[in-house]
Amino acid sequence: MDLTSFLIQCLNALQYGLLLFLVASGLTLIFGIMGVINLAHGSFYMIGAYMAYALAPSVGAMFGGGFFATLMVGLVLAVLLGYVLEWAFFSFLYEREHLQQVLMTYGLILVFEELRSMLVGDDVHGVKAPDVLAGSLPLSDLMTYPVYRLFISGVCLALALGMYLVLTRTRLGMTIRAGSSNREMVQSLGVDIKFLYRVVFAAGVAVAVFAGMIAAPISSVYPGMGNSVLIICFVVVVIGGIGSVRGALLAALLIGLVDTFGKVLLPQASGVLIYVLMAMILLWKPDGLFRAG
Repeated sequence: MDLTSFLIQCLNALQYGLLLFLVASGLTLIFGIMGVINLAHGSFYMIGAYMAYALAPSVGAMFGGGFFATLMVGLVLAVLLGYVLEWAFFSFLYEREHLQQVLMTYGLILVFEELRSMLVGDDVHGVKAPDVLAGSLPLSDLMTYPVYRLFISGVCLALALGMYLVLTRTRLGMTIRAGSSNREMVQSLGVDIKFLYRVVFAAGVAVAVFAGMIAAPISSVYPGMGNSVLIICFVVVVIGGIGSVRGALLAALLIGLVDTFGKVLLPQASGVLIYVLMAMILLWKPDGLFRAG
């Protein structure tokens, strides 16, 4: 592997790891802070990808916008979806056993898949990247790198920084962290913990949907695309430490490196390398890389 190929693989690993963090961070908020095992989180990623495909014609006709206008409309719809789902279903699960959480969220997977089949069919679709980001940057005389992949990495870094600042430097973040530790005490201090959890859940759904929308132009849109993402997201949460956003970021970057270079150097064993990494880290630190908060 020459230097240019190594650089390209490093960029691919960074982009994949950051995109994976964007999806897993929503699961970290919902699972780590609210204590709900949400098997439907991968479905939100799938919904985002299908939004990028299905909303584009309507947004273009109504607002005259393109890909970025579709992103904004999709984000608004994602927040509304998360808010309604938490109010209608998840608000009843906080005091329930994990088995009931698993059963209900698995049922949501089946509902989302059936709705997807009814509304857009079972075909594989493609989403065009915006024209302004459709070019490539030259890395050598023969190799280039897509600008859109660099855009994904930049957006994910900006959102990771924003999430870190909100959780660690704002009153809302302080309240969220306190509510994850002792919800009864926070409620006794006058905080509407139900509304707070509703906001957290809506934010978790929104980042997963947003990740699916920006990933659609490079991964295509197909049925069941959220299932594999869900498994990797749980691996990220476990490696990083349940409830830790910075742990999720580091774990996602590690998985991106292992997966990308594993497919290049050890293609026959690439499918198990991520789980070997998880086993090694849990043997070293059973609680994950970082503790919540």
